[in-house]
Amino acid sequence: MAHPAHLSPAFTGPRASNINYFGAARARRKFELYYPAGFDDPVYQVAERSVKERAHLEWESELSPLAYRRMLARGEHSRIVDAVLRIEQRSSLLFSFEKMALRDAVGTAAGGRLFAVALYAFLYGRGSPQNKFDAWLGALSSLPRRQARVLSWPLVTVFGQIARPDTHLFFKPTVTRKAARAYGFDLDYEAAPSWPAYRALQTFAAIIRRDLDRKPGFRAQDMIDIQSFIWVQGSAEYEP
Repeated sequence: MAHPAHLSPAFTGPRASNINYFGAARARRKFELYYPAGFDDPVYQVAERSVKERAHLEWESELSPLAYRRMLARGEHSRIVDAVLRIEQRSSLLFSFEKMALRDAVGTAAGGRLFAVALYAFLYGRGSPQNKFDAWLGALSSLPRRQARVLSWPLVTVFGQIARPDTHLFFKPTVTRKAARAYGFDLDYEAAPSWPAYRALQTFAAIIRRDLDRKPGFRAQDMIDIQSFIWVQGSAEYEP
C-alpha cells in the first residue's frame, strides 16, 4: 500500500512543527525495546500486525468496493452486517461491551440497512473527507441504542482502519492521548467524536510517519503500523 514520503500541505503548519523531538526519539526507543528491528521485527509482525492485517485482507476479499456495492444493490444489508461483525470480531480491536453495543444497534432490519449504507458511503463514497466523516457520525448517532452508545471513538474509527488502512486510523482515546503527551503533540482531544478531533489524530499519525521514515526498519506500510506504534507507547501492556 502506498504512503506519502513526507507531510502533505494539510499536515504542515504550527501543529506539525511544534513537536518535542526528544519525545519522538524516546517513543522510538521504547518501541525498539520490544521490537529492535522496528516494523520489520518478526516478533512485531506476529504480536501486533498479523491479526490486524489479516482482518484487512479478509475485508478486501469479502467487502471490496465492487462486492459491497453489488450487495447493496441487491438489498443484502444483513449479509453485509454479518460480514462486518465477523471480520471485526477477529481483529481484536474493540472491547466486548463495544461489540455488544454495535450488535444491538444493527440487530433490526432498519438499523442494519442504515449502517450498511452509511458505512459504504464513509469508506468508498464521494465527497470530502470531512463531509463523509460527519455523515458517518450522523448515521451512527441515529442507530438504536439499548445499554451502551455506538457513537464512541473506537466504534466510529474501527472499520476505517480495517477497510482502508491506507487512509484511516483506529482511535483508542486513553492510549492515544498518553502516546501524544509522551510524543509532545497537542492532540486537542474531544470526548465526543468530531471531524476537528479526527483531523488532529490524522495529523499526529502523519507526523509519526514522517519521523519514523528516517530510521531503517521503521517505514510504515500503512496506518496499521502507525496505530501499533501508538499502542506500544500508551498501552499498559507495554509498561516496564
